[in-house]
Amino acid sequence: MQGLLSPIVAGVWRLREWQFDTPTLVRWIEHAIELGITTFDHADIYGDYGVERAFGDALAAAPSLRDRLQLVTKCGIKLVSPARPAHAIKSYDTSRAHVVAAVEDSLRALRTDRIDLLLIHRPDALMDPDALAETFAMLRTQGKVLRFGVSNHSPSQFALLNRRFALVTNQVEFSPLNLGALSDGTLEQALDLGLPPMIWSPLAGGRLFAASDERAQRVRSVLDELGRERGVSGATMAYAWIRRHPSRPIPITGSGRIGALSEAAAALQVSFDAEEWYRVWQASTGHTVP
Repeated sequence: MQGLLSPIVAGVWRLREWQFDTPTLVRWIEHAIELGITTFDHADIYGDYGVERAFGDALAAAPSLRDRLQLVTKCGIKLVSPARPAHAIKSYDTSRAHVVAAVEDSLRALRTDRIDLLLIHRPDALMDPDALAETFAMLRTQGKVLRFGVSNHSPSQFALLNRRFALVTNQVEFSPLNLGALSDGTLEQALDLGLPPMIWSPLAGGRLFAASDERAQRVRSVLDELGRERGVSGATMAYAWIRRHPSRPIPITGSGRIGALSEAAAALQVSFDAEEWYRVWQASTGHTVP
C-alpha cells in the first residue's frame, strides 16, 4: 500500500464534535497535509451520516485540495437514523444494492468523483463473498473506487474475501492498551501478505493518557520516560511503538487539534529498539515475556 496512504492517517470520526465551520476545516486539512498527513479516514455513518457532507463542503470550498489528499471511507453498517429512514434496525449489509448505494451517497457527500479506498466496516454474517467481489470489480471498473479493504475483520474473514478480490488493508484496533492484534493472527497475516494494517484507536480512545487505572499508569510511565529521552511526548512514542511492528501499521489519529496531529507525525522520526518495545509490552501485560 506504499504510496496509496500517508504513513499517518487523520481520522474524522468526531468531526462534528469539533464544531469546525467550513473555513476552519479547510485550514485544518491544509495543516494536516503540511505535516505529511494526506489521508483522511471516514465512514458513511460518522456523525449520524453527517461527517462526509461537512468534509465535502470543505473540498468544494477549496477544490485544489482534492488532488493533494486521499479519501478513505467505510460502508456496511446500517444505523437507525432520520438520515436513513428506510433502516428499521441497526444491522450489517454487504449486498450489491447497499454497497453501491452507499458509495453513491459518499461520492455525493464528499463532492468527489472517486473514493481512494473503500472498506467494509464490520463483518457481515450474511456476506456473499463472490457477490461482494463482483460488486468491488464493478465499482473499480467504473472508476468510482480505486482500492478496497475491510475493517474489524478476523484473519479468516479477511482471507475469505481476499481470495476472491485483492484487498489492500484490514483496519483494526491496536494500541499499547489493546494488544489483541498481536495474538489473534491479524498482524501476522498482514505481514505475510505484505498489506499494512490501518490502526484505529492507537491511543486507546484517549484512555492511554487519561485513565487512572494501574495498567494505564504503568504504560504511560514507560512511554513518557522514553519520550523524555528523545525530546518528544508520550503520545508520539505510542504512535512510534505501533509503527515499530514489521507489518508497518498505519495509525489513525482522532483529534481535531493540530498539536495532536503534530505529535502523531513526529513518530515518523522516532525509532524503537526491541528491548524498548518490549518494555511497553511488559508494562501493558504486567509480566515479562514467557
